[in-house]
Amino acid sequence: MRELLSDFVGGLRSLSPKLFPYRRFAFALLLGGVGGWLFLQARLPLPWMLGSMVVCTAAALLRLPVAAPPVIRPPMTAVIGVMLGAGFKPDIVQQLPNWIPTLLGLVLFMVACALCCVTYFRRVAGFDPVTAFFAGMPGGLVEMVTVGEEKGGDARIIALIHSARILLVVMTLPFIVQWIEGVSLGATRAAGPSLAQTPLVAGLALIGCGVAGVVVGHWLRLPATYLLGPMLVSAIVHLLGWSDSVPPFEIVNAAQLVLGVTIGCRFVGTAPAVILRVLMLSVGSTMILLALTLVFAWAVAQVSVHRHVPLILAYSPGGLAEMSLVALALHTEVAFVAAHHIIRVFLVMVSAGPIFGRMGRKAGAPPTE
Repeated sequence: MRELLSDFVGGLRSLSPKLFPYRRFAFALLLGGVGGWLFLQARLPLPWMLGSMVVCTAAALLRLPVAAPPVIRPPMTAVIGVMLGAGFKPDIVQQLPNWIPTLLGLVLFMVACALCCVTYFRRVAGFDPVTAFFAGMPGGLVEMVTVGEEKGGDARIIALIHSARILLVVMTLPFIVQWIEGVSLGATRAAGPSLAQTPLVAGLALIGCGVAGVVVGHWLRLPATYLLGPMLVSAIVHLLGWSDSVPPFEIVNAAQLVLGVTIGCRFVGTAPAVILRVLMLSVGSTMILLALTLVFAWAVAQVSVHRHVPLILAYSPGGLAEMSLVALALHTEVAFVAAHHIIRVFLVMVSAGPIFGRMGRKAGAPPTE
């Protein structure tokens, strides 16, 4: 609890006018809103997330005064966690045995992605072995940057590669899903009632899940505390049938907007030439990842009860929140998609370091601490 209070106080301090770039953040939100509106008018998939992402990435490339400080992400992440937890309905317990084939397929998919992408970054991009290994792992941006830097890799390149991976996967996958499913994501309103239609009690219940989830997440020392904590509490509340409320669609749209802005602004402060090179290299790795996603989704669909589209969303190495928002837009198995992404990130997080250490010892390299 003391650590949580310390984080809260530190967050409040970072919001002071001397530390928080209010003008640049407001400008980024304005640009993101314009991008979302343009994508909405063009009836493109996930307009508020993809539109803001594209415009803010372009702004970073052009060195416009935009910024999305880290302090803004935890509150929005908690909102997304509550939203994802609301997808866990009481009948999901009966579906768990059906997840066994898909989870086994997920493990094989992760191994294939790691082998292909690490080899690509080593042979084609020319990265050093450490940077190539942690840049090629399918998930866990923060964890891969942290461990990769400890092992001697280039933290900036690893961070940029994973940011570009999320950007490109989120940019392309909705169009693929739209083509396969035969529906227009751009024409589909986000799931949930409007803010005006949400009862006060339901709204307070959702807020309570978020606050309690942050506390529980810190207490359990969960990774991605502000996402998994609220998601866990919200999932328990909805699984037990204590609430069936979901966040209003205006909140979902706001979550998409902020997510798009934060992803685009990750490239701020990096030389445009470096960003363009990383994006070009990531195009190749993204094509590999999407091809593997489609192949494994098709194969697992043959031996499981799940359709291709939920499997594509569950396996795609985009961000947990981003892919879950796509599932929300499609009104399809949000809990299934979110659970598989959590398991993917967890497995990458706990296995990447030990696997790299064992590879280093086999190659005769001295272990790094």
